[in-house]
Amino acid sequence: MAENENTAKLAEVAATELFSEFFWDRSGPINHDWPCEDQERHSVKTHPCDVVYFYDEPYSPVRTYVHCDLKSYAKGTIRPASVKAAIESLAKQVACAEKSDAWRELHGHDHVTAEICGLLFVYNHDGEYESDFQKNLLSVDPEALALPRGSKLFVLGPKEIFWLDNVRDEIQRMRGKRPAELPSHEYCSFFHPQLIRRANLQSKRAKAATLEMLTSPMIILEHRDPRGSSRRGIIVFYSRPGDTADEFMYLIDTLRKHELLDDDTNVLIKTLSASPISSPTFQRAQQQYIEGLNKDAMNTDLAEYVNAIKYEPMNKVKSTYSSIDLGTWQ
Repeated sequence: MAENENTAKLAEVAATELFSEFFWDRSGPINHDWPCEDQERHSVKTHPCDVVYFYDEPYSPVRTYVHCDLKSYAKGTIRPASVKAAIESLAKQVACAEKSDAWRELHGHDHVTAEICGLLFVYNHDGEYESDFQKNLLSVDPEALALPRGSKLFVLGPKEIFWLDNVRDEIQRMRGKRPAELPSHEYCSFFHPQLIRRANLQSKRAKAATLEMLTSPMIILEHRDPRGSSRRGIIVFYSRPGDTADEFMYLIDTLRKHELLDDDTNVLIKTLSASPISSPTFQRAQQQYIEGLNKDAMNTDLAEYVNAIKYEPMNKVKSTYSSIDLGTWQ
């Protein structure tokens, strides 16, 4: 499962394009080694670092640093043993980063409360991997990993990266249309609701999509009117196929609970790899949701807001990068 230099750069290029659209920023150098803080336990003198990204958390005054291991593999080289080894190595890296002055000098910022998590990014550069990537994780025992208590480690496999890359492409496509369907970045942010027990403490600063959002079925992008009016747009990127009215009714109810249905908000739901009957199924869900409220709900403001929600399946795209071209321009 070895990567040559040019193939390895494919994951770097893919991650850079992907996460920049989700408002992640890069911090410090890329592709470097730093001293291990627990050489006896980890059996290494140094740890690798491919890249570190950061974003501000919405529900706490914390900055999250995402220490990444970027892998770029062809279809036949993604195997359970190698994925397990990469996860175990990444867990050690995160454990050391949390107590390493050298790591913080390279990647941290002064006067912020920092949390460090790990991300294994498994990019399939030939676009032909069709197997269930989750089976590669069955042999990984989370309790046996060398992670400090409370630390997190995320894994994005080919399917997840494909989904997120399609969201990225759709955002850029909408922004590039004439007339544009999305304003420039300064008027956009990813939506973090005001929860009952977790208030959004940094609504202006925390514009990024968190890892928790990127690994959930729903990514919500909010955009404001550049002309300064009170109108806003909400785009819900929904990763599930939409084969039943019940799942769409649950989605509509979630939007209502997050107070995203009102006079000043336009709501658009977009899905990828949707069921062939997802459009009529969504229309039925709108009707059933309103009917389920009460017998007179059809004439209420909420019924108007629910009926105004638009639904559009997305077209699939598959981003590919040439290792030959990357090698040529070194």
